[in-house]
Amino acid sequence: MHIKIINKSSHQLPHYETGASAGMDLRANISEPITLQPLERSIVKTGLFIELPVGYEAQVRPRSGLAAKKGITVLNAPGTIDADYRGEIGVILVNLSNEPFTIENGERVAQLVIARHERAEWVEVDELSETARGAGGFGSTGVK
Repeated sequence: MHIKIINKSSHQLPHYETGASAGMDLRANISEPITLQPLERSIVKTGLFIELPVGYEAQVRPRSGLAAKKGITVLNAPGTIDADYRGEIGVILVNLSNEPFTIENGERVAQLVIARHERAEWVEVDELSETARGAGGFGSTGVK
């Protein structure tokens, strides 16, 4: 699939690191470092603008290494970029660690996954079909 992209950053285009990668890394496009204090959040710009085909979204997801090693994650994970959005891609990062974390220009801060989606049409009814689970919610299926 081809996706139109404008790159106003000084960094390479996002790309798949391996042949089986689902996501492409997004890099910070910032004029000076951003230091996130514990529990602080910031929108980190990428310098990228995309045009997705209708029926697709781009999902902004955390990078597992940053999350596991540094406590840095995408706050609204996954963040959704709709097909009709034409603004700059920004990543809402939050520092969930107890230590300050500094983001440098060009640093890989998140990953982008392109995903197909469906549009739903609601059908109002008076009842739903029965299942073995029924209305069992959070934790109702156990942990083992």
